[in-house]
This record gives sequence, structure tokens and C-alpha cells, in this order.
Amino acid sequence: MVKVAHVQLSSCCGCLVSLADTYEQLLDVLGAIDLVYSQTLADVREIPDDVDIILLEGSVCLSDHHAMEVALESRKKGKILVALGACAASGNITRFSKGNQMSKPVHDAFAPLTEVVKCDLAIPGCPPSPEAIVAVVLAALNGDMEYLEPYAELAKYGSEACGCDLIVKVINKSLCMGCGSCAAACPTRAVSMDAGRPLVDKEICIKCGACSVQCPRIRFPELIEKIE
Repeated sequence: MVKVAHVQLSSCCGCLVSLADTYEQLLDVLGAIDLVYSQTLADVREIPDDVDIILLEGSVCLSDHHAMEVALESRKKGKILVALGACAASGNITRFSKGNQMSKPVHDAFAPLTEVVKCDLAIPGCPPSPEAIVAVVLAALNGDMEYLEPYAELAKYGSEACGCDLIVKVINKSLCMGCGSCAAACPTRAVSMDAGRPLVDKEICIKCGACSVQCPRIRFPELIEKIE
């Protein structure tokens, strides 16, 4: 049976709540895996060795040596490391905590997990939908790499995944076909459609990456390279 661990760093627990909100689907997932570690769902003190899939939510506080150790340990012990949610995938609102702001506790610098260690997959959203979590986990269990491709790409460029990224890579290159997938995926309604064209409000964009993953035109790197 596939061994899965859930690890949490600097986050609001929203990703864990979203995972629990899968209800009857959660039972299907739990029945197909061996949940070997979770601070909330399992009574285990340390991350075991040789875990097949590690779901890690939250960004990494660079001034917290324990957070750095957990990130490195997760990469070492997990065969597949998944950045779960926007904080881990792209930084999300923790991006705005940089600049020596003296919050309590004193966490003055955060970075997404994708910038600290190599991640294999990243699931966007703040929080990611229960359906997305279940679909990615089941796809990973079944080895469906075609389905996982956009999530693997997000793990590579997650820190750039936001509405601004959508503007630069798709809209400004006239690749947008006006399908509205980006607007439908945006949890803060920062993306809206006007006359078949996406408009991004940078003031309320939280850099969750949901729009980038849903856009069907952003994943044509060879075409984009030719245009550039």
C-alpha cells in the first residue's frame, strides 16, 4: 500500500480543512493509502523514511531553522513531494510578509516550498479544492502522468504563477482564446472577463496560481519560445 504523509509549515490549515472536506471521497483515498504521518490526522511524532507521497502545505519561514529542516527532511524522505496549496506552491499572501516586518511571532521572510527544495508536483488554490486534492492523489497513485503534467510544471515555476504571469505568457502574446477558465478558477475574483478578454486586478490577486493551472494555453512552451 502506498505510504502518504501530510506535513504542515506556515499556513492557516485551510489546505488540511479542504482535504478533510472530501468527506466520503476521503474514505476512498484513505482506504487506498497508508497515512503514515499527519500532525492532525495521525498520532505519529516523526516523518517516517521512504514515504511514497508527501503533501506539504504552507510556506517556509527562512528565519526559522526548524521550518527549513522540515522542508529538507520532507524532500529527503518523500519519493514524490507535493506542494499543497498556494502558500507552498507560489508563496500566496505570505509573499507580502517579506521586508523585515515584525509580526508575532517574528517571521520576517517567507518563501514557497517550490523555491526552497525541488518539488515534483504543486496543487494551487487558497485553499485547493477537495476535488483537486483527491484527483491529484489518485492520479499519482495510478501513475497518470498526462493528468499530472500541469501540476508538475507548476512545481517548476510556481513562484511566477499568478494573474500577472497569465498576462505576460498568454494574454500579451495573443494566445488567449477567451474561454474564461482563469476567471472561473480565481478564488478572490481577481480575474474577470470583459468582452472575451481576461482582466486581472493586481490589488486582490493573491498569487495562488489557480488561473495558471487552469489556462489551456499557458502550457505550450515550444510555441512561447518561438514567439519570444
